[in-house]
Order: sequence, then structure tokens, then C-alpha cells
Amino acid sequence: MPLPLPINFVPTGMVLTKEMTPHVPITVMEIVSEVRQAWALGITVVHLHARDKAGRPTHDPAVYGAIIDEIRSFAPELVVCVSLSGRNEPNLSSRMSPLTLEGGLKPDMGSLTLSSLNFSKQASCNAPDVIRALASEMMARRILPELEIFDLGMSHYARHLAGKGLLLGPHYANIILGNLASAQLDASHLGLLLRDLPEDTTWASGGLGRFQFPANQLGIALGGGVRVGLEDNLFWDAEARSLTTNLALLQRIHDLARLVERPVMSSKEFRGRLGLAAGFGAYGRPPSP
Repeated sequence: MPLPLPINFVPTGMVLTKEMTPHVPITVMEIVSEVRQAWALGITVVHLHARDKAGRPTHDPAVYGAIIDEIRSFAPELVVCVSLSGRNEPNLSSRMSPLTLEGGLKPDMGSLTLSSLNFSKQASCNAPDVIRALASEMMARRILPELEIFDLGMSHYARHLAGKGLLLGPHYANIILGNLASAQLDASHLGLLLRDLPEDTTWASGGLGRFQFPANQLGIALGGGVRVGLEDNLFWDAEARSLTTNLALLQRIHDLARLVERPVMSSKEFRGRLGLAAGFGAYGRPPSP
């Protein structure tokens, strides 16, 4: 029986603007609409970024809460991850603020980038004390870290934190390939990253720009999952001639998964594998018995 395919849907991100592509969802209702369509097609996890009224990235829990509330009105089982990125906002208390949401608005997961890194035009700063603080806060609030891994040292650091008891398994990781200053789209790079992950890690492969689809293909071929959406890639083709949409990118993954006979993993199965509460009003990791 083929292993079901986890699909992590990343519709918005922090970088894209309407000037870059009219297809990126930015407002609360635009994001909700894209997630509704993606849920109808089939996704496992949604990785959310919030924007303020001016379209700028924000960690405001009120904005995240509004998005999550709408999503759970039609997809109460969908696994919801909030971004805690420091790429545009280094302040730790601001980055932590979405984790304060509770009850039906509580996120199941929060992103945790395992080191600082350079993108082509910008740095993302994640000092060791910040990483540890975010991990500790998520553990205290029983929210699962979504491990964001761009390079070999990040895989090793995740294993180190797990060994220190700051990350409790089972784990989930996004392996993101093709960043200029990080691991490249290469099967040997991916293999080393996977080798050093903490034990009992469910993973998905994503790629930046033209590397998204081939990185998704590697993930599917090697039995992992995929991270897909406009956050990482706004073009349909490798030559960057045609803008694309979230739903077109997602449909392509469904078409490929069907060809290789890997059904999409349901949020229910994902929740069971990762030790998450069942949804339908219960989110994050349940209290210890």
C-alpha cells in the first residue's frame, strides 16, 4: 500500500506583493478563499502568514485569529501552522504572539527555523537563544514545531535540541532546497539532510523558485511529502515566463501523486502520526495523560 502523501500548502509567505503577482492572497478573506479551494482539492497542512491592512507581514494574533476562525468554519480538521518567522520581524515577543491564541483559534503548529541564513537579498536571523525560546514556548503551550530546514547544520541542530529534550517527538520538518546560500536541489544534499533529522520525523520537500516542482518530485519519489504554494514560487515554468496560481501548483502535485499512486494524506492521519489532537475544537498536542 503506497504511503500517503502529506501536502503542506503555503499560499502567501512574507515576500510576495500584488505588484509581483496579482494571484498572491494577502487579505484575510483572500487567504481564507485560497485555503477553502485547496482543502476541497486536498491538502494535509496549511502554513499561514498574516498581513496587516497595508499588506505588510505581521505576527498580530488578531489577524491570525481571524484567518484561523474562518478556516475552521469549513475545515475543522485541517492542521494549521502559523509562521513565527524573524525574516521581517526580529522581536521575539512579537514572533511568539500567535502562540497565545487558544481554544478554537489555537494553532496546531508553529514554524521554527533552526538557524540564521541568507536569502538572495535578505537575511533571516535566528539566534540560538531565540530558537530555544520559541521551542520552549511551543512546548509549554503544546504546539508542535514545524521544523524549517535549509541546510545540513539545521538538521543537526534539530537532532541536538531533540536530544536535549527541547523538541519532543514525533517531529515534522520541511526541507527547503535551492536557496542560493543553502542546500541545493541535489539528491545527495537531500539525503544528508534526511540522515541527520531527529528520529521519528515526518518530512516534506520544498524548493524555492524554479526548484519547487523538482524538489516536490524528489519528495514524492523518496516517500516524503511536499511543501507547495506561491510562498516559494510564483511561476509555472522553470524559465519564469508564466505566472501561476496556488491552485494550479497544487493541482500539478495531485496529478503527479495520482500517477505514482500516492493518495494525499488526510489531516486525520497526519494528526495521528504527529500526536496532535483530533481537530473539531481540539488543537495542538493534547495534555499528557
